[in-house]
Amino acid sequence: MMKKFLTLALAAVLAVSALAGCSSRQKGGTVSTDGSTSMEEVIGVLGEAFQGKYSGMTFTYNPTGSGSGIQAAKEGRCDIGLSSRSLKEEEKADGLTETVLANDGIAVIVNPKNEVGDLDVETIAKIYTGEITNWSELGGSDAEIVVIGREAGSGTRDGFESITGTEDACKYRQELTSTGDVITTVSQNPDAIGYASLAAVSDQVKALAVGGVSPSEETVKDGSYVIQRPFVLVTKDGTKLSDAAQKFFDFVTSDEAAPFISQAGAVPVK
Repeated sequence: MMKKFLTLALAAVLAVSALAGCSSRQKGGTVSTDGSTSMEEVIGVLGEAFQGKYSGMTFTYNPTGSGSGIQAAKEGRCDIGLSSRSLKEEEKADGLTETVLANDGIAVIVNPKNEVGDLDVETIAKIYTGEITNWSELGGSDAEIVVIGREAGSGTRDGFESITGTEDACKYRQELTSTGDVITTVSQNPDAIGYASLAAVSDQVKALAVGGVSPSEETVKDGSYVIQRPFVLVTKDGTKLSDAAQKFFDFVTSDEAAPFISQAGAVPVK
């Protein structure tokens, strides 16, 4: 009788252990990302694909801008920061690591009614520094150019100003806090010019050719479209990612993720 009781007890323990193991395997997790608004399309598609691949996992994205995302990663307020510019040396010295996820063109955009279709980098720089102020100087209508850009700390602004050589010299009419705001503002003003992530550009606006080269996945990939920058994942040195965050990181940097990145309009590094 005692032997039978022990056998039943052991069976019960094994059953509970098996259920616990099953529960552990099915247990979900959360991965939080924070940063670049330019990466919204790319990170949104990847987050959706990740949740489809790993049932029970939850993905979150807080579109605060590159500078804020880098700071959030540094302070441990998110699992992975998102930046649409490379990390600066001082940020790396603060214990942060960058992993390039993709490359993205920075499209120079105008209202669809604008007759101008192609500008070189030097001319774009002159517009943004106030040397050229009227569209008639460029073959367009007689109208003052309304210069739109991003706020300080934006990765898109940093990339644009670095490539055009206009750091600390731009004369903005408006400095907006997201890619979407720039696109909307330019779409509503026939005299405006702005810049935005190619991955986010829609038919609301017209993307200019730069030096005769139109922005596209192909021209970003082969380097012929010169106004481009990286999309970067930011992590903190010496801080182990959670299981969920590590799964997400491994997935988005794998060959499997490349088609999703392309679908969102960026160029995967894989």
